[in-house]
Amino acid sequence: MTPLRISLLQTDLVWEDKHENLRRLRERLETARGTTEIVILPEMFSTGFSMNPASLAEPVEGETMSTLRRWASELNIALAGSYVAEAAPDDTSLPPRYHNRAFFLTPEGDACYYDKRHLFRMGGEADCYAPGHDRPLIRYRGWNILLLVCYDLRFPVWSRNRNNEYDLLIYVANWPASRRNVWDILLQARAIENISYVCGVNRIGKDFHGTAHNGGSVVYSPQGKRLASAPDDAEALITTTLDADALQRFREKFPAWKDADAFTLDY
Repeated sequence: MTPLRISLLQTDLVWEDKHENLRRLRERLETARGTTEIVILPEMFSTGFSMNPASLAEPVEGETMSTLRRWASELNIALAGSYVAEAAPDDTSLPPRYHNRAFFLTPEGDACYYDKRHLFRMGGEADCYAPGHDRPLIRYRGWNILLLVCYDLRFPVWSRNRNNEYDLLIYVANWPASRRNVWDILLQARAIENISYVCGVNRIGKDFHGTAHNGGSVVYSPQGKRLASAPDDAEALITTTLDADALQRFREKFPAWKDADAFTLDY
């Protein structure tokens, strides 16, 4: 494994305006060209955390993903985040299903998708979206990466690093300022308990409903040390380098993962 440069894009989002959010994203990506290998965006980066999937959802071949795949190739940057997705129905007689779908798109044209498992029922997400059942691991430039979404952070079993299967755990979020202390505490805890780098990317600004978000985008080391962070209430593109050798040395020096409880997940 070689060092990995990652960038956290903490930004405000224009409510349900895909074209404006994409336009702003392109401007920010231009500044990252040649300086990073992965740019991580907030949850539902193109719309905000909307419960209006019937009007916003796209398939993976739609404009949003097609645009990002083209930009990833052109700028030689992998892109991660989530968007409002429409699932291809298994039975065309049934109504369409929608997902809060995370994506990881590489410059080489590879794509990995994860449908958010834990839906935020207090915000109505469970009434509008279908949960995912798979937890794919992403292999990129020698690193194993797990990409999860917002509310997933509260569920440590789903995030568990079994036998060091991943090296970097990413959460993309629209996490409100009113529960910011939970975000801060759990991100650090996930790094320590999983002996992994952990990255959380959150938005700023108020959404359509007046819910405030103040960021807190951050990267933690496997020891729980803060390696990089964005300033509160400010748009920022923060880049840091993850050290694979340091991760391996710590796992060998402090192999708590060997004593972890075995379990199976009920999907």
